[in-house]
Amino acid sequence: MFENQPKGLYALALANTGERFGYYTMLAVFALFLRENFGLAPGTAGAIYSTFLALVYFLPLVGGMMADKFGYGKMVTIGILIMFAGYLVLSLPLGGDMVAMIGMIAALLLISFGTGLFKGNLQVMVGNLYDEAQFSKSRDNGFSIFYMAINIGALFAPTAAVKIMEWAEKSLGYSHADSYHFAFAVACASLILSIAIYYGFRSTFSHVEVDTKKQAAKAGAVADVKEEDEKDTKERIIALCLVFAVVIFFWMAFHQNGLTLTYFANEFIAPEATGAASMPFNVLNLVLIIAIVYALFAVFQSKKGSSKAIAGIVALAALGALCYQYYAAQGETVKLAAPIFQHFNPSFVVMLTPVSMALFGWLAAKGKEPSAPRKIAYGMLVAGAAYLIMVGGSMGLLTPDAQAAAADADKTFASPNILIGTYLVLTFGELLLSPMGISFVSKVAPAKYKGTMMGGWFVATAIGNFLVSVGGFLWGSLPLWLVWSVFIVLCLISAAFMFVIMKRLEKVC
Repeated sequence: MFENQPKGLYALALANTGERFGYYTMLAVFALFLRENFGLAPGTAGAIYSTFLALVYFLPLVGGMMADKFGYGKMVTIGILIMFAGYLVLSLPLGGDMVAMIGMIAALLLISFGTGLFKGNLQVMVGNLYDEAQFSKSRDNGFSIFYMAINIGALFAPTAAVKIMEWAEKSLGYSHADSYHFAFAVACASLILSIAIYYGFRSTFSHVEVDTKKQAAKAGAVADVKEEDEKDTKERIIALCLVFAVVIFFWMAFHQNGLTLTYFANEFIAPEATGAASMPFNVLNLVLIIAIVYALFAVFQSKKGSSKAIAGIVALAALGALCYQYYAAQGETVKLAAPIFQHFNPSFVVMLTPVSMALFGWLAAKGKEPSAPRKIAYGMLVAGAAYLIMVGGSMGLLTPDAQAAAADADKTFASPNILIGTYLVLTFGELLLSPMGISFVSKVAPAKYKGTMMGGWFVATAIGNFLVSVGGFLWGSLPLWLVWSVFIVLCLISAAFMFVIMKRLEKVC
């Protein structure tokens, strides 16, 4: 899994992990903060939430264009500094009036622009590591590892947000509304860690901080980059734009995790879990399962007997700790805060990444591995299947408006396993689509447009994120099964379109 990977991958992945931890800590509670702090309706809060997500993913296009001119490393550093300023403003408890709203919008704009400079350009640098012949065949695995690192940061974010808010309320006496700002402040600390990692291990990737043409020019040589002919360049750009158009609807469905799926967790999931049912909501238990998965892979993949033995001991120790957690949970009741459900997706990403890599490695050895575009199409189908779970689990539940108006005894609730199952299936779709999509862009994009094309991938994500607000506006009087069905239909249509244009996409791979 980790063989034949450039050292710079791990430094860039860890730098991104720190930034993503702060971002997802903030995002885990942001939609609820909008409704509680400012008293906004679900649709209005959803519009602000989705507009922010759209900007976060649209501005990498601008960041990519700037990096193509000024260098990737410089833009990454400036981006971190701008993000830090935005999170610092957001962490100030300004209240719920117009001044607070203006301050929040200013903070969101800073975070969005800083992320635009940081996110896409860091990923271009990762892709550039694999332009060297010795690493070229490890590109897809490298992006899977990079994507897994992102989700390690996201895994701990919801728990961090909930715990620091509880600490602010119980130990410092802050109101629940003001405690949100402590969760936002976590992002400031995580960015300090991120930039420390970036500069501490910069020597492992400094050769990809600017594009290959500029490096050659500095050396007084002719750039060792063959310019694609005009027709080939056009075909590549068209193929990428077609993929961009399709993934819009995946991200529209996927990022409901911070909006309607969080609303569902807040309004339709029983507020407490007891005994074994409470175990998934303790992040430590998820970490133990992850440790077991990786240790078992090490047992079967390690070449040395001593390594196998160590991995076996780790697996048994983690299993023993998990059993202890099971007995300790008996009779224990845990309150289920809605944001905590967001730790399931990143935990599943970390758990399933080695499984995914092993599966596709096995298929590759048999000459049957699907192409990156085909994986993306399968990812759309799987995302649609995830919302089938929500349709089934929502049958018999009240509408959100009726739930809000009902007396406590008349409210209808669903099992938390419905959401957990949905996140599990969505994660399968994500692993097929997201890291493979980024790898596809880094491989297919014409050399002189790498930053811009990676920005294009994020623009598609941005449009999808903007359309997330559709879920917020559907949330109210409509039956829940109908809300989820909208996402199923869009995913199926997108997948069908991908299969129609598959030959054209696979031609440029």
